[in-house]
Amino acid sequence: MYESVVAATLAYMEHLPPPAEELALLDRELVQLDTRRVQLLNRRAWLLSVLQQQAAPVPPFPAHVPQAAGRYSAPLRPGGPGQAAVPRSAQNVLLSLGGLLLIIAAIAFTLVSWGAMGIGGRSAVLAAVTVGALVAPAVLLKRGLSSTAESLAALALVLTVLDAYALHAVAAPDADGLVFAAVASAVLALGWAVYGLALGGLRLPLPAAVVAGQLPLVLWAWAAGAPVLGFGWALLVTAAADGAVALWGKGLAVRVTAGAGAAVTGLVALLLGLVKSVSADGPLSAFWPGCLLLAGAAVALFGAWRARREFALIAGCLSGLAAVAAVGGVLRTAVPQDWSVVAYLACAVVLLAAMRARVSRHAGQGVLAAAGVVVAGAVLWALPPVGATLLGPLSLLADVWSGAPDGIREAMGVSVPWSGFAASPVVLAVVAGLLVAAHRFGPAGVPGAPVAAGAGWRGGAAAGALCLGWGALLVLPATLDAGYVPAVVVQVVLVAGLLLVAVRGLSGAPLASLSGVPVTALVCALAGAAGVGVLSLATEAATYAVFGVLLGLFVGAAVQSRVTVMRAVFACVAVMCGIVVASAVGTSLGLAAYEGAPVVLAVPAVTVLLGFRLRGGPVGSAVELAGAFAAVIAVAMAVSDAPFLALVLALCGVLAAGTAVRPERRQVAGYLSAVLFVTATWVRLAASDVSVPEAYTLPVTVPALVVGVLRRRRDPAASSWTAYGAGLAATLVPSLFAAWVDPEWVRPLLLGVAALVITLAGARFRLQALLLLGGTVLALVALHELAPYVVQVAGALPRWLPPALAGVLLLVVGATYEQRLRDARRLRDALGRMR
Repeated sequence: MYESVVAATLAYMEHLPPPAEELALLDRELVQLDTRRVQLLNRRAWLLSVLQQQAAPVPPFPAHVPQAAGRYSAPLRPGGPGQAAVPRSAQNVLLSLGGLLLIIAAIAFTLVSWGAMGIGGRSAVLAAVTVGALVAPAVLLKRGLSSTAESLAALALVLTVLDAYALHAVAAPDADGLVFAAVASAVLALGWAVYGLALGGLRLPLPAAVVAGQLPLVLWAWAAGAPVLGFGWALLVTAAADGAVALWGKGLAVRVTAGAGAAVTGLVALLLGLVKSVSADGPLSAFWPGCLLLAGAAVALFGAWRARREFALIAGCLSGLAAVAAVGGVLRTAVPQDWSVVAYLACAVVLLAAMRARVSRHAGQGVLAAAGVVVAGAVLWALPPVGATLLGPLSLLADVWSGAPDGIREAMGVSVPWSGFAASPVVLAVVAGLLVAAHRFGPAGVPGAPVAAGAGWRGGAAAGALCLGWGALLVLPATLDAGYVPAVVVQVVLVAGLLLVAVRGLSGAPLASLSGVPVTALVCALAGAAGVGVLSLATEAATYAVFGVLLGLFVGAAVQSRVTVMRAVFACVAVMCGIVVASAVGTSLGLAAYEGAPVVLAVPAVTVLLGFRLRGGPVGSAVELAGAFAAVIAVAMAVSDAPFLALVLALCGVLAAGTAVRPERRQVAGYLSAVLFVTATWVRLAASDVSVPEAYTLPVTVPALVVGVLRRRRDPAASSWTAYGAGLAATLVPSLFAAWVDPEWVRPLLLGVAALVITLAGARFRLQALLLLGGTVLALVALHELAPYVVQVAGALPRWLPPALAGVLLLVVGATYEQRLRDARRLRDALGRMR
């Protein structure tokens, strides 16, 4: 029964109300939405008026809101219904333009129409207008018209300036202009400040007072004919006053204006003091600029103590720089000119020690940054001698073994004013000591410094100390003008010490926790080894001694190191040293460059043996690559003599064949040995002026092809290049070169027929080596034979025809581009499927 009742009821139920009821519901909802929209718009207008006029709040909502307000009715202002809200931006523009026009009119009246009135009239007009302009903003503020009050206040401020000008022109025409301007600017600054404080609703008078306050002291110093330091003190006092206003002033605009004024006047004052300090020629003449700089440092430090983080950092850094410049300027005059940098560096060190004093964290960071800037500048000043010591000996490459120079400076070969860099080792050593202290105690040298030193910072400090200490010891012999031999010994000892640090640091020693130290030691050791290696080329004995010691050092480092990458680096450098020693042996024996090439091949021979010992791996691969580089050098040395070149290529082939004995190197080294042997044969034939190379190549080609056939029968999957490539190339390539220089037709014909047969055989049996070698030789022979006729035909054709044919060809290729790509892919796949 229940099921039948439910079914009967659902049949007559509807999801929507009747149309008349739904229409009434929608009308009520729309009326409520319109009412809420009017309320929100009125609230928005009231909030805008409060923010812009800073007036007393008015009732946020009207007492009565029409119930049937239109959907798009205009918003109502709190002042009364029906009044549209005027955009404040347009109002401000209109008021600004009106005030500007009034200011222009007042200036024109004062400067142009002034003489048409008597003294009483002129005074009365300006006084009345000024008083009215000063009083009117107060009345307007009470009525809530803040924008209009601001415009009239600006007019009033300009009128007070014009009053001062008029007072000087009428009442005190004989007074000194600068003195009067100083007094007037002080009075105006004070008056504008009082006026702005009295009328708190105005935003312009107080910043204007701050701007006017920048002038009195500077104008008084100018009027008094003060020296440069007088201007500096005037600016510094002004900067101090600006700083006080910036810290405790009323309103953001006042503080920003005062801060900008303090920055400008303070920087100019410090620059004036710095110029006078640097140009001083005695302690007394540097004392007074130093006092100015110290006073500026105190002002900046006080501001940094009370300012926010960003400004505290800048002010603290400026304070530290000023203090260093002040004290360093006095110390600079008491030491030789070449040691001036040391004086400033000493002040920076003292500044770092002064970080024990209790200063705010951010100010301390700024002072520390100032000391860091001074230290970095000192290091940059001391770096050129290091570069000259490392790169200067490159001039010896033009005259190897020319004899030991009289001193180390002569071996540098560059014009470096060493006397001017006498303090370079001291600077580098002092900075290295600072970094050691920073690594041990923290950036400021004591626990609890303003900047905490993390593990990464400590590692960087240790690495920097190592690098700078090495640089100090490196340039010490040059600055002392030591002899050639002591300087070389010092540099070799430095390389040995750096390698010891690198090996110990990367092998589980205490330095291993600071990965930057071993890496830095390695880089410095490589740079030092390169520098002393080039420096040793001055004499034969020094070359053998230095490169022999370097070879032993790097071999020992490679053996002792436990890091694979470092072992590979050490081994490669050792191979490079061996190359130099082998080359020196050939030169000592009086051999020409090409005659000494076989001697250099002793190095790759040793690397091949080491490859067997190391059994591959990163270190073994690196050693073999270094040995291959030595072989390339040997080949380059023998290029000038063909017989020796053939000998060197054959020896390289032997080394490659020996390497191919190892299974992991068989594929690459086997092909390389075959190429080297064949190339050596070609070079030997060319060097012997053989006109019939086939007499020498066919006896090699036939047995090689027989061996290839047997290899293919035993292993059908073997590549045709392995079986037939070397044998065919041994005859085809020399015959091709001979055919190109042969004026007769018999050799090209026979070679072409042979190449055609080889090509057809490669196509028939699907052998890639035969197809490619035969086809290439056949195409080159055909090109050689047809070239004269092609040239004749091209000369007989009109000049426009070749470009036209080329254009047609490009059009055809472009039109069938996709088809050509498919054909090229099919050809590549077909060649790839061949053996």
